Amino acid sequence: MRLLLAATLSMMAAAPLAAQAPSPAKAVTKTEAGPFDPTRDSAKDLEAAKVEAKRTGRRILLDVGGNWCSWCRLMDKWFKERPAIREARDKAFVVVPVNFSPENKNEAFLGQYPKVDGYPHFFVLDADGKLVRDQSTGDLEEAHGYSEAKMRAFIAAWSGE
Repeated sequence: MRLLLAATLSMMAAAPLAAQAPSPAKAVTKTEAGPFDPTRDSAKDLEAAKVEAKRTGRRILLDVGGNWCSWCRLMDKWFKERPAIREARDKAFVVVPVNFSPENKNEAFLGQYPKVDGYPHFFVLDADGKLVRDQSTGDLEEAHGYSEAKMRAFIAAWSGE
């Protein structure tokens, strides 16, 4: 009987806690959401990248994708986990994430370039914005991720050095 009474009292004491409103969900930050921002103006981002590329002697890497794309998020994480490769990429290129999503397909901007068949996708441009390389990132994959050797070879081949 005491056990039953104790269980009943415990449940009654816990009931008000269960009835409380849930705490507000944690806001998702840009980093958690992914690298692509549908509100960005890709044409303005490219103009800024041209200035930076000319100033620093680098090429431009348009990284086309969306936060909906698991391979796009995987690539972002992959570079974050490999600082040496990320640094090599950033030394060679001014990286411009270009969003493609239901919220913003960037049709006018992406219409200047060859059709993209999969995401993420790279376009390498010179400092003036002229297309140098149209690169499917599928060619850089290995197993369930990206190949360090293939990514290094891509960076070396298209860095313009």
